Amino acid sequence: MGYPGKNHKQYQTPKRPFEKSRIEEENRLMIEYGLRNKREVWKAASHLRRFRRAARDLLALMSTGKDQSLFEAKKSDLIEHLQRMGLLGPDAGIDDVLSLKVQNQLERRLQTLVYRKGLARSPKQARQMITHGHIAIGGKRVSIPGYRVSRAEESEIGYYTRSPVANPDHAERARIARAGR
Repeated sequence: MGYPGKNHKQYQTPKRPFEKSRIEEENRLMIEYGLRNKREVWKAASHLRRFRRAARDLLALMSTGKDQSLFEAKKSDLIEHLQRMGLLGPDAGIDDVLSLKVQNQLERRLQTLVYRKGLARSPKQARQMITHGHIAIGGKRVSIPGYRVSRAEESEIGYYTRSPVANPDHAERARIARAGR
């Protein structure tokens, strides 16, 4: 298993490093979501790969027909987890898990949600505000732009109370309000 204190790579690099269509798609995602590097795209793809593998294993378990109750329990666990994370809707099935895209995963990042909620003018500024400690979830400062926000935490995103940006009269808040119009 390895030493638990050692950091391990959380992604897989592409098998074809110079595939033009993949590179163009990754560049588009980096610009759209304000990512620092392609490693963040690869991490999102690896997370989805795990969910898809679990769904395929469930389908294989179902095709054997041995233990239907075990299949139903594992299926409901997987779907409930993905619904809590905000990746699936309320009445989703295994096919919906298999059809998830990298964009679904990137939409659940704190950086993207801060931008979508109008707390920043651009995805890059959202990243900067998070790393500088101006954003909090439920009153607790979060300084990781790649933090995956669950549905329950989504409504609690706001400015950190001790941050100067939390003041409604702050100059940057006025710029953000003008950009949002």
